[in-house]
Amino acid sequence: MISRNLIIHIGSGTNIQDNSLVHVAKSNLSGKVLPTIIGDNVTVGHTAVLHGCTVEDEAFVGMGAVLLDGAVVEKHGMVAAGALARQNTRIPCGEVWGGNPAKFLRKLTDEEIEFEKVLRKKFARRDEEYDSMLGVVREVPPVLILPDNILPDKFRKPSH
Repeated sequence: MISRNLIIHIGSGTNIQDNSLVHVAKSNLSGKVLPTIIGDNVTVGHTAVLHGCTVEDEAFVGMGAVLLDGAVVEKHGMVAAGALARQNTRIPCGEVWGGNPAKFLRKLTDEEIEFEKVLRKKFARRDEEYDSMLGVVREVPPVLILPDNILPDKFRKPSH
């Protein structure tokens, strides 16, 4: 995340996957400073770029998708993997958009929206498991074991 003292908001339960970039638009064609706002329970796939945009609650941004300044993904909106949502693109509630530039592909079914909720719960469980593993790691003091040939003289075992 790169904010440079500008606003990035990430809601609770949101899952931003590896190598994604969340950035604030400090200047753009309109001259406004645009924050990046990510709502609650959003999934952002690997290597996605979110730049001065808004992603509402329970939306989905696919792997490698790019959302540019002023783009808005409404609740339950879905941006397909690799899509480019150009400046000021609005992706309505319950729609799938994809391509370069991103265009309407189809409406999400109720089953797909429910499936997304199941996926979010799965990622939330992984986070809890990861946090519990970190707690165990933090409780165990680090131990440094060096081979005899690199120990300081005062710690070397006498050779017979």
